[in-house]
Formats: sequence, C-alpha cells, structure tokens
Amino acid sequence: MAASISIATTSKTTVHFKHAAFLSPRTVSVGTPTLPLCPSVLEIGRILRYKTRKPSLMVCTVLRDEKLSRLEIPDSGTKSGEESEELESSEAAARVAEKVARKRSERFTYLVAAVMSSLGITSMAVMAVYYRFSWQMEGGEVPYTEMFGTFALSVGAAVGMEFWARWAHKALWHASLWHMHESHHRPREGPFELNDVFAIINAVPAIALLSYGFFNKGLVPGLCFGAGLGITVFGMAYMFVHDGLVHRRFPVGPIANVPYFRRVAAAHQLHHSDKFNGVPYGLFLGHKELEEVGGVEELEREVNRRAKFSNNIL
Repeated sequence: MAASISIATTSKTTVHFKHAAFLSPRTVSVGTPTLPLCPSVLEIGRILRYKTRKPSLMVCTVLRDEKLSRLEIPDSGTKSGEESEELESSEAAARVAEKVARKRSERFTYLVAAVMSSLGITSMAVMAVYYRFSWQMEGGEVPYTEMFGTFALSVGAAVGMEFWARWAHKALWHASLWHMHESHHRPREGPFELNDVFAIINAVPAIALLSYGFFNKGLVPGLCFGAGLGITVFGMAYMFVHDGLVHRRFPVGPIANVPYFRRVAAAHQLHHSDKFNGVPYGLFLGHKELEEVGGVEELEREVNRRAKFSNNIL
C-alpha cells in the first residue's frame, strides 16, 4: 500500500491523501508538486495553514492634549529665548550703569574746572581792582573820572557782550566756524568739546585789556580795565548759565529755581531744537528774540517741561 500527499500552492493549502489503487481510482493534480511527507502530516498541515494566513493591520489613533504636553514637557526654544532676553536685559542695565557713571565723572571733572577757573578769575579781578585804585590814589587825589569810567565800561562791556555773542553766534559760529561749533550741537564725548575753545578765544582780549589798564594810569587805561573786567564778568555768568543751567554740565544750585533763569534756559534749549531756524542766538535776552518770531507759546511749554523735569529729579 502506497501513500502520497499533494500540496497545492495557492492561497489556501490543500492536502490530498491517496490510498491503494484497488480501493479508489488514481488521481493526478495538474501543476501541483507532490512531496512525500512523514506520518505527522496533520500537524504539518496545521502549521502551513497558520503561516499562510494573511496578516492583519491595526491602526490606533492617540489624541494628544497640547496644553498638558506643554505643561509636562517645557519647550527648550522658549527657555533659551527667555535666557537670551534676561542676558540682553542684564547687558542693557550694565551699559546704562556705565553711561551714568561716565556722565557723573564728566560732570565732576567740568565742575572742578569751572570752580577753579571761577575762583581764580574772580580773585584776580578783585585784587586787580583793589590794587589799581589804591595805587592810583597814592598821591592823595581821588581819580573820580577814571573810576566812574572803569565801572561804567564794566557794565557796558558785560551788556554789550550779549549782543556781540548773538551776532557772532549767528554770523560766525553757525557759518564759517561751524566745524568747531558743531561739537556743541552733538552728543558730547567726554567732559570737554571743541566748542570750548571759544571761551579761551574770548578770554584773550579780556586779559589784554585788564593788563594794559592795570599797569597804566589815566582815563584810557581805566576804560580798558573796565572793558576787560566786563568781558570777564560776562564770561563767568555765561559759563554758569549756559554750561551749568542749560546743558547741566555741572550743578548750579538755587539759580535753577529763579524764574528769569528758567526762561533763559528754556529759550536756549529751543535754539538747539531748530524750531525757529536757530533763534534765539543770544543767551540772556534769548526769550526776547523768541517773542519777535512768535515763539512765546513754545517757550512757555519748554519752561513747564524743564520745571517738571527738575521737580522729578528733586
């Protein structure tokens, strides 16, 4: 008795068992290879059927809560952004602190220079006046004419310097000498600026007039002495009001609360704003120039603004 098995290679595995020829007719599977197998055919068939099953695919969808995910897992990009913002803010604070310290140092340096020069010039002027008239009166006669001429020209020179400064400011400093005066209209780097040279230039004729009037007698030397003294007084007042009060290069104390000086400072501040084509060019009579060009309302606003700023500082 012979036995055989045929396995069809289709999607389903079919196993045919064959018996002896005398029990049933012989069948032949076309296109199906026949393989002799061991007696455990049923087990092999079950294994083959298991392996030839079609695989199935399962798709699972998971819903994610974005709010919970942001709470559970911090974003590294956000964290790094916050760190960079903190770093930038700390650097900005350091720069501001450095700028404030530099400004304080500059103000202190200019304050020392202003006080030393003021004390020096004032003491020299007082001594020159005292010794000159005491020397003039050694003969017993009081030179009234000479003394009157000296004091009169002192006041006249001080007032005249305001009009000279107004003309020179417009015709020279904002014209042919702008390359020097421009430093005064830009942010200052350091305690001094190129525009400070004009203070030295104005001091030269004052020193010359004072020297000639001190070492000589007579009416003309007395007038020259008075003119030099008036220029010196104007220069000192200009330094305290212009550099100290207007531009705050050093503290000026209680003169900042005087209404007249507040208007003077506000008028000169408008000169730096170029709202009226540079007017005013003068200093102590600058508010009068603004009245001529219709800048009274703007002047009042600037006075109030500076008053509020001063109150906030105090």
